[in-house]
Amino acid sequence: MAAKKSGNRLRIIGGEWRSRFLPFPDVEGLRPTTDRIRETVFNWLQPVVPGANVLDMFAGSGALGFEALSRGAQSLTLLEMNAKAAKQLTENVRTLKTENAKVVQTDALSWLKQCEEKFDLIFLDPPFNKGLLPECLALIESRNLLNPNAWIYIESEQDLSSLNLPINWRLHRDKKAGQVRLSLYQAQGK
Repeated sequence: MAAKKSGNRLRIIGGEWRSRFLPFPDVEGLRPTTDRIRETVFNWLQPVVPGANVLDMFAGSGALGFEALSRGAQSLTLLEMNAKAAKQLTENVRTLKTENAKVVQTDALSWLKQCEEKFDLIFLDPPFNKGLLPECLALIESRNLLNPNAWIYIESEQDLSSLNLPINWRLHRDKKAGQVRLSLYQAQGK
């Protein structure tokens, strides 16, 4: 197992699986959300996560999704296109012995185009500098994938004010951490 040899591991920082380590593979562009950023994000989301139906797009290591599940999310869908990363996500689901998570090896945009589910919380952390955010945001809105008052967490390399965000999305929190911008929106009035 290359992931174990390489020493790539993420730590779940809270909830049922607190302090559990999960391996992730060496995959180009895979950059797990750091412990410090996850702590900030989950402080923001503390009242939202329990019972939530969660979508982790561009899951990579699954750091955000597994953290949400550990903290009481009802269900988790992890989308990952890279076969090696998707395989490790599946192994990590088995390791955690949870039936509340499913891994889908797919292109996130293609999956969104046919998705019929609705979510309470979406983690959107696409590969940087690929221009994926605008289409992701448009598909989430046009496919009506959000439950009433759902939350959307976006991790990006850019200021989101230049994007055409849905008019009913209200910025709840925003922070810059190094080169990364963290933004948490709530879809109002849906």
